[in-house]
Formats: sequence, C-alpha cells, structure tokens
Amino acid sequence: MVTDDAHPIVWPGLSGKRALVTGASSGLGAHFARLLASQDVQVVAAARRVDRITALCDDIRAGGGRADPVEMDVADPASVTAALSGQAFDIVVNNAGTTASASALDHRPEDVDRIIDTNLKGAFHVARAAGAAMVARGAGGVIVNVGSILGLRVAGHVAAYAASKAGLVQLSRSLALEWARYGIRVNALCPGYIETELNRDFFASDAGKALIRRVPQRRLGQPSDLDGPLLLMVSDLGGFMTGTEIVADGGHLVSSL
Repeated sequence: MVTDDAHPIVWPGLSGKRALVTGASSGLGAHFARLLASQDVQVVAAARRVDRITALCDDIRAGGGRADPVEMDVADPASVTAALSGQAFDIVVNNAGTTASASALDHRPEDVDRIIDTNLKGAFHVARAAGAAMVARGAGGVIVNVGSILGLRVAGHVAAYAASKAGLVQLSRSLALEWARYGIRVNALCPGYIETELNRDFFASDAGKALIRRVPQRRLGQPSDLDGPLLLMVSDLGGFMTGTEIVADGGHLVSSL
C-alpha cells in the first residue's frame, strides 16, 4: 500500500478493492490512480498513451502500491470491450475527457463528434461494460463519472463540452436509478477549474488570471481538492449516495454571472 502524509488512513471499505481509472495518462486521471493506490486499492490505469500509463503504474508499484496499465480508447466501443473483457471492478472512475474552445458557429463537426464521443458516449461504453460485470458478479460496485460545473451552468465557447458534461450528469442519474437494485452506486463529481499540466500555461496568462478572479475563493483548485469528494463517493462512507453530484469549485457555481 502507498502511504503519504496526506492520506495516512485507509477510508472504510476500500482496502483490497479493485478500481478502473480512465484517462489516467495525465492530469486528474493520473492523480486519481495514485490516490486510490494510496488507499490499498488495486488500480487499473486506462488510456490511449500506453507509455504514460506504464510509467505511472511503474511509479505506483515502486511506492508499494498495486497498479497495471491497459490500453483503451473510450470513444471506441470495440477498444472498451477488448480492454475490459473478463475483468471485474469494484470501482470505476470515468475520467477520460477532451474539449475544444470555439464559438458554436465555429465548432468543427469533427471536434463536436470527438468531444461527445469521448466525454459522454465513452463514459457510457465504459459504464455499461463495467456495470454488466458488476451485475454478473452480484457484489455491487461504485461508478464515479467525472463531470464539470459546465454540466450545471454554461460559459462561452464550450457548447459541445458543456452539452457533453450535462449529458454525463443525466447519464449518472439514469444509471443510478436502473442499477440501484444491483447494489451499484453511480454519482458524478463536478469540479470547477483545477490546475493541471494541461492548463497551467493558460491560467498564467492575463485571460487565465481574469478567470481566476471570477472564482469566489480567488484561486484555482488543485487535484488534491478533489480527494475528499472522490474518496467519499467510492468508500463505504458514501454508501447511501447514488444518483447525485458533488461540486468542488471554490464557489464558482454560485457566483454571479
């Protein structure tokens, strides 16, 4: 088990569980994989960039955790089926996502398809495959779909992204309703603006700094700000939570437009 000063105690019901984290090659996905490994969870890190997830899993194992990479393109149902065939998970973190910034009139059809295929349809493909295995095993499970506050409010130049995340919230609710009878909980984690290596340069720019000033806490979130919400959702402490969302955004959702 990986232990560190931030997570010295294993949350109830996590030790010995097995988790799938999609989009684990960078950013929040890699962070969530490390976080779950620190909780004595066996992690399967999924992404298209095999070199990145292999290095991540090597690093987790070097620290005493358990992790294995699997190549997967969530936007390709055949890839999801091949990667998950014969596998069963207690926990699924549907984190894979993509975006593009353009006005609605300038959104290229291929960008719209890529965003919807990854963020919404991809999460559905993974949830269905993992959910079917959970039902067959009869032991229940937990699925966390990583959404966004832009699935609950809107901003300019991200119409396709916002639509995909709003759809993901509704998908989470729908699956929660259908699968509660099988002991499967499905919830959505909706972050605000979280600093990662993918957006760090933007938030250092004048436009990025102006956006940060619109967050009531006047700061970006860090990946660690999502640790508590995620661990609550996947652990036994969140055992009565299903079909709901947790927002972690520094107050951005309730700020004035």
